[in-house]
Amino acid sequence: MSILLSRFKKALLLVCALPLVAMAQEWPIKPITFLVPFPAGGGTDAFARPLAAQLTKQLGKQIVIDNRGGAGGTLGASIAAKAAPDGYNFFVGAAHHAIAPAMYPNLDYDIEKSFVPVAMIASPPQVIVVNPKNVQVKNLAEFIELLKKNPGKFNYASAGNGTAHHLAGEQFKMLTKTFITHIPYRGAGPAMQDLIAGQVDIEFDGLGSSAAQIKSGSIVALAVASQKRSPGFPNVPTAAEAGLVGYEVTTWYGLFAPKGTPQAIVDKMIAEVQKALNTPELKAIWTNNGSDTPNLSGEAFGKFVAADVKRWAAVAKASGAKLD
Repeated sequence: MSILLSRFKKALLLVCALPLVAMAQEWPIKPITFLVPFPAGGGTDAFARPLAAQLTKQLGKQIVIDNRGGAGGTLGASIAAKAAPDGYNFFVGAAHHAIAPAMYPNLDYDIEKSFVPVAMIASPPQVIVVNPKNVQVKNLAEFIELLKKNPGKFNYASAGNGTAHHLAGEQFKMLTKTFITHIPYRGAGPAMQDLIAGQVDIEFDGLGSSAAQIKSGSIVALAVASQKRSPGFPNVPTAAEAGLVGYEVTTWYGLFAPKGTPQAIVDKMIAEVQKALNTPELKAIWTNNGSDTPNLSGEAFGKFVAADVKRWAAVAKASGAKLD
């Protein structure tokens, strides 16, 4: 009797799995949405849009970017967590979402439990950039000296409360014993527009969203917060080379699916993302945006995110960062 019951259970599982297998084989049969939790023009966009364009070519179906900014990226994450797990909704998260649990106590989603990790898509370092008219310095040492002589005179823009930009700024203040006023925006795009216009003085930005403006001369890069110089910006020193040892902040952007998305579809998207990231077209764009091409997906990417949540919680506590 037990043998018959066991065989029946196996047969039942097989029957239940057949529709999912068929769905994965046919997928995609319609456009796919990438929800980006920040306004257009920011660092997330700088990598999500080229990736979406390449995946559109590979899959033969349109990847649609849906920008939903607000609350340091947590508003869009909340929407994405509730999206149908049918293989046609994906979420482009970032380091900001590993920081959010330490800054927003009442989140209605969990970056580790509400999503299935697909793949890291980019990992550029943070960069210290200034408006050259407002902050007239030649290097990082002069910048720190200027801030120490003028506490509270200057301000810095961020992509929003609880974002990597915000924590990078607070960590900088802690290490240099300086005071700069934090001005949160609804995304890196609007923050960058005001930095270029001179409405704000400084930004601790992901290199992806600052790259074009640095190259055009609209803003000046003083240092990258990484162990080595960015291949796309060899003339910009690391913070350690410029005299600020211990200041390392690398942001990341990753693709997630709502929990419950069929694993077969997740696996197919992982394969397609890795294929896209290794195309010469995307490799060139990533280099120009200051990022290496990552190779981290699935469970390994999930473990990375979990570790980053713990790391940023410690940074937030040590820096005393608060919501403005």
